[in-house]
Amino acid sequence: MQERDRSTTQDKARAGEEQTFRSLKPNAVGLVGVLFMAVATCAPITAMAGNVPIAVGFGNGIGAPGGYIFALVVLTIFSVGFLMMARYITTAGAFYGFISHGLGRVVGLACGLLCVFCYVIFEPALVGIFSAFAHDTVQAQLGLNVPWPVFAGIMLAAITILTYFDINLTAKVLAIFLLTEISVLLFMAFGVLFSGGGPDGISLAPLNPINAFKGVAPGLGLIFAFWSWVGFETSAVYGEESKNPKRNIPLAILISVVGVGIFYTFVSWMAIDGNGLHQSVALAKGSNPFALFINPTREFVGGWAVTLFEWLLITGSFACGMAFHNDAARYLYNFGREGFFSRRLGETHPVHGSPHIASFTQTAIATLLVAVFWATGQDPYANLYTILAMGGTLALLIVQTLCSFAVIGYFHVKGYHPEARNWLTTFAAPLVGGIGMIVVVFLLITNFSTAAGSASSSLAFKLIPWIICAIAIGGIAFSLYLRARKPERYAILGHVVFDPSAEKVTVDTSVREDHKLSEGGTRETGREGTQQELA
Repeated sequence: MQERDRSTTQDKARAGEEQTFRSLKPNAVGLVGVLFMAVATCAPITAMAGNVPIAVGFGNGIGAPGGYIFALVVLTIFSVGFLMMARYITTAGAFYGFISHGLGRVVGLACGLLCVFCYVIFEPALVGIFSAFAHDTVQAQLGLNVPWPVFAGIMLAAITILTYFDINLTAKVLAIFLLTEISVLLFMAFGVLFSGGGPDGISLAPLNPINAFKGVAPGLGLIFAFWSWVGFETSAVYGEESKNPKRNIPLAILISVVGVGIFYTFVSWMAIDGNGLHQSVALAKGSNPFALFINPTREFVGGWAVTLFEWLLITGSFACGMAFHNDAARYLYNFGREGFFSRRLGETHPVHGSPHIASFTQTAIATLLVAVFWATGQDPYANLYTILAMGGTLALLIVQTLCSFAVIGYFHVKGYHPEARNWLTTFAAPLVGGIGMIVVVFLLITNFSTAAGSASSSLAFKLIPWIICAIAIGGIAFSLYLRARKPERYAILGHVVFDPSAEKVTVDTSVREDHKLSEGGTRETGREGTQQELA
């Protein structure tokens, strides 16, 4: 990859000062590669085996597939506005950039820091569940009792090595794991379908959306449905490295939302029908909730598929963790090139074009968190995975909610791109999606302790809401400080964007609601603004 000079705004720099950087490798990955990385963060086999039994046993019962249909509708409506933003703003900051453009830099920085928080802790969360799956499977099938920290170290080391190289290597590894885990789930689902189902045959009751709101705790069931999609939005993170990002990123967002939703609905429906309606609830509440999927896999596919299923739980969680590592590294990289945390985070590898410094930093943070949980005697699944995953999910859902309203702010309040302004795609859909996301956040907050199970009693879990509030308030306070004291730095918050036509990274300093520093040092309101070239 060719090196390109980029200029960046220093704390007290005058316009025109330059510093040399390397940018992410453009045109490095196509639509299929972006899709694999986005869907891998959803971790289909982990989402099905981990979330569906909880929803069936303790949430909305046999209405769990209906819950997936409800989540699919809400997230599809949300994605309409999200993909519209992706067509006009290409940045490794994704949510951070979108919200900064639509709701302003103050809200944008707060949301950007929340994104860093959630993606940074998602990787060690997946290290926890990977280690638990690996320990149990290796002990059951090979008779070896390997301590879980050993598996944690293997996963962290492997991810660090793979993400150091060209992003295509990551995409290819994820593709292998993803296609395999999807295949075994589809084998089970079609096996049930073509055999006419289990004791109750093929029942349509699980697909009835009304049943999604029944059961012992329907709100809990819906939360686990939405939780299963976490990560689809990361398609936008790869805009700078994608071929034809203005087309491929919106397409990847839509395909990942709709495709994953149909897949989840079908597989969960067939798992319930394969076991029988009442039997499914009993299995999900039993000592081995994985039996909800293992039993129909054994009966309708064969014992070999059960063995494969157990190993794929390991590879699926590994793929998910690696995908989230990539997301976290790119958010850290984006903040680094804006001059926050450390400018070294904004450097890329001269050959591979990867954000290797940010990637190493993410590995260090993940390793530290895993080590803390291990040193304090925490369980890798019940504590490490549950606490960090729930904390990240809450932060992410809050950001997604604000992103919906940012679409309206960008196209209608600030009036950017009037040619794209549409009452349905840039107003009604984001409005309905935003309201729907508010409901989801409310459901998560009201079911937060229940969803966490035994982990809810730990201090780390109780601190999650306070940590999220502190990060948001800190981001708001720091951005206000920059606006008052360092307007040059304030101007670039969330406005580092990529121009695919020129393969340049620029600072889009066009603002409506904020102040722009004129040459004479006075503040004035700018309608069109300027762009400062970085690459």
